[in-house]
Amino acid sequence: MPPKLTDADLELADQVAQFYGDPLGFAVFSYPWGEPGTIVADREGPCPCQRRALTLLGEEVRKRRFDGVHPVRPIRLAISSGHGIGKSVLAAMIVDWILATRPQAQGTVTANTGTQLETKTWARIQQWTRLSILRHWFEVTSEKLWRIGHKDSWFASAQTCREENSEAFAGQHSANSTSFYVNDEGSAISDAIYEVQEGGLTDGEPIQIIFGNPTRPQGKFYRIMTGGEPGWLTLTIDSRDCPLTNKEQIAEWISIYGEDSDFVRVRVRGLPPNAAPGQFIGLELVRPAQQSPVIVLPDDPLVAGCDFAWGGPDFNTIRFRRGMDARSIAPIRIPGEQTRDPRVMVARLAEVLTKDYSGRKVQMLFMDSAGIAGPVAARLREMGHRNILEVNFGAHSLNNKYFLMRSYMWGQMKEWLQAGGRIDRAKELEEDLTAPLYHITRKSEIALESKQDIGERIGHSTDDGDALALTFAMKVPAMPKSKPQDPYAAAYRHGGSAYS
Repeated sequence: MPPKLTDADLELADQVAQFYGDPLGFAVFSYPWGEPGTIVADREGPCPCQRRALTLLGEEVRKRRFDGVHPVRPIRLAISSGHGIGKSVLAAMIVDWILATRPQAQGTVTANTGTQLETKTWARIQQWTRLSILRHWFEVTSEKLWRIGHKDSWFASAQTCREENSEAFAGQHSANSTSFYVNDEGSAISDAIYEVQEGGLTDGEPIQIIFGNPTRPQGKFYRIMTGGEPGWLTLTIDSRDCPLTNKEQIAEWISIYGEDSDFVRVRVRGLPPNAAPGQFIGLELVRPAQQSPVIVLPDDPLVAGCDFAWGGPDFNTIRFRRGMDARSIAPIRIPGEQTRDPRVMVARLAEVLTKDYSGRKVQMLFMDSAGIAGPVAARLREMGHRNILEVNFGAHSLNNKYFLMRSYMWGQMKEWLQAGGRIDRAKELEEDLTAPLYHITRKSEIALESKQDIGERIGHSTDDGDALALTFAMKVPAMPKSKPQDPYAAAYRHGGSAYS
């Protein structure tokens, strides 16, 4: 049974309740700032950077006016910063504030690695909870923090972010209170973990917070901090603005690497890197292509690319492009497990080839020659479709600047983006385009990272990126509507697989 509250506890509870929508006020009230012999003996309160974050969080709580019954829109806050600003301490303050002001709140805390979680993030939660004026209300161990007497209903638990542990983030609900997730060093946390967390943000007053140094130019944290994820409140903190950081070391970094270097952008300014080392297509090409208006010439041909799945979680993906426009026609993504029977893809591709897209039909469909492409292409030709071409990613490049056909197509796509190509905002395409690395061969050719290596590194195949790249396999001339003809007759006379 919960312990009986004393009069002093009841008075303390009344005081703490006043900070429901004021995490900064709670932090000032709860810890022994300036008290000799404590770790905060030389501090008067949270530092200015921590104050900014706590103030912003409080404003979001007050905007929603949760009444304890009707669910409100989740509070989503992402904080990107340089090194040394006290992110783990800030996380501890927030966890203490939520559990102290919200009876029956339930939360999960994670970090990019088990070591980070154990020695920094959760260690600070233990340390600051024991420092708090409310420490006698809670029990804290190396794995869990809970309100005494309510271990299974009012708590925060530490969980590793390994994908095989994703079930630990599921099933968390608190309809009359707050379900919350705190993610430290969120740049390296898998998107799969964030997707599972969504299930705990459906009722009550849910809160999801991500802290991190933006070390990777891809992933959910990167998309959030670069405007690619709607619904998130973001805060960027420069290490130079925080009194806790080592200013001499920061000055040395800037003198060595330069103010605009990716090293300083990430470790000091809290900004995402412009590009990963060896990245073939950077976000500086992708974002303008997502945002600028579409311009199409009347005689631009409509072409499509189909990347077949290799099974498992991969997708059979069909993407469309008409001149500089790869945005207006939505892609088709079919889970690999649904297409073990080639007849499924035959039916979908036949539909693509016969469908009218605003007065225009697909003039050429390029298909990845791997997997089920052979029987699919053969059946489509039996059905009378001649405007299809199989492309072998491993065939010789059409330009000696590139190593193999796949590198050539991606190179053509990159030049198209540089020239003003337009794409949709789908996160799948953005991640795929910015994922591949490249190197220069001994023959001075540009060689793209293999699909297998990319899949092992980022956890999925670049289905959307390869489907769009296929539309650049060869130039497709414009066809006057009044003179329908087959400009690829010669290719078909040689078996219809010019790049096999």
